[in-house]
Amino acid sequence: MEPYHYISSDVLDLHIIYNIIKENKKLELSEEARANIEKSRNYLDEKVKKNEKPIYGINTGFGSLCNVKISAENLTELQENLVMSHACGTGDLVAKPIIKLMLFLKIQSLSYGHSGIALQTVERLIEFYNRDILPVIYEQGSLGASGDLAPLAHLALPLIGKGEVYFEDKIVEGGEILKQFNWEPLKLRSKEGLALLNGTQFMSAHGVYALLKAYKLCYLADLVGAISIDAFDCNMSPFDELVHMVRPHRGQIKTAERLREFLAGSEIAVKEKETVQDPYSFRCIPQVHGATKDTLSFVRKTFKTEINSVSDNPNIFIDANKIISGGNFHGQSLALGLDFLAIAMAEIGNISERRIYQLVSGLRGLPTFLVENPGLNSGFMIPQYTAASIVSQNKLYANPSSTDSIVSSNGQEDHVSMGANGATKILKVLDNLSTILSIELFNASQALYFREPSRTSSILQKVIGDFRKRVPLIMEDQVMAVHIKNAKSFIDSFEIKEDLLFD
Repeated sequence: MEPYHYISSDVLDLHIIYNIIKENKKLELSEEARANIEKSRNYLDEKVKKNEKPIYGINTGFGSLCNVKISAENLTELQENLVMSHACGTGDLVAKPIIKLMLFLKIQSLSYGHSGIALQTVERLIEFYNRDILPVIYEQGSLGASGDLAPLAHLALPLIGKGEVYFEDKIVEGGEILKQFNWEPLKLRSKEGLALLNGTQFMSAHGVYALLKAYKLCYLADLVGAISIDAFDCNMSPFDELVHMVRPHRGQIKTAERLREFLAGSEIAVKEKETVQDPYSFRCIPQVHGATKDTLSFVRKTFKTEINSVSDNPNIFIDANKIISGGNFHGQSLALGLDFLAIAMAEIGNISERRIYQLVSGLRGLPTFLVENPGLNSGFMIPQYTAASIVSQNKLYANPSSTDSIVSSNGQEDHVSMGANGATKILKVLDNLSTILSIELFNASQALYFREPSRTSSILQKVIGDFRKRVPLIMEDQVMAVHIKNAKSFIDSFEIKEDLLFD
């Protein structure tokens, strides 16, 4: 029997989502969630019957058409038209793991009973999630305010038998997948289309996915940085706990602690040094990596709040007998968080490239470009060029999206977050960072060879031993792209215990 995660009001956090993904848990509504959804829907149905006044999104048009009242017999058509007309996505396809997260987070948000969604609709979304029926969604189209309208429209299309889905490694028409499972297309009731489309689940899913990768890359940056410290024959004094306790930023303290753990028992680390100080890219790893860790903590808190929230509009409050049109769909907090995360992770790549540069410079007893016969061999000259090129690209990607806004919906939606652009950019920053750290590990492991017979710590020896199974020592020039690719594969597949990952 497969494990289940019960959708409820219990607080979601990154480590919970990590385990849901890792254990491939299926979703099921708790009794609490079912009751919340049904109460909200019943309240809305009664309100529509008794109230002839226009209620935004329920019996009116949308955006700047908010003052156009729609008759009761046209409410289903109104919602289906909304889904179809807003499915304007374009560009690259969103990755399947992110689509699955979008489904999960949309289900979670609808479960609180403030959206007026029908239970059948939520149950169909859960069927999609549990059976890996993943709507085809495009990266471009959302302004990150009014919700992630275009991508969430594509998420909703298959519910009414339209659009496309991924199923069993194929792209299948929305109508075909319904037939395959003997499901009728849903007839969306009042507000349901708006509940599905309004929301921040495109940004949220990207942010959660990015945070999971970012925590892993922060750990690996410390690990690879520790190898570089020994490879460059650095002093250990900058990592002394006393230094960091007088400037006690949590990330800084944690980074220095990790470096000491990684380098414990290193013969190279305890040897007397000829140099008194090391370049900032080594000496200030705790301060730079630590600042990124602190940014991750802030961004994690932002996204934790968001994934435990209701972000569609209008919101239904049964106890207060109110249906309120507000602005919880606006993604400004997420947009800023995604931009901060991109800047922070780009900086990890920036300082990594500086260590790569130092390692090939012929300093500290290392041969120029890390080969024994430089001149005849170019050695590790050009991997540094590659890293520099990627770092430069990340600097462009780290330019914020949230400082831009373009008026939409005929002036009704006159300030938007552009957080969806930040969401897609952060994935590029993280993939680039993975490559930069791969090149640093490639260089640092080569440099350590020239420190023999002195040895690094047992922890780092084990890492390098595993790395050597994929990437050899380079004694003379070879096609380096192959080794960089294998180094990146090593970084991407590196497994870290959960208690270390989110520490």
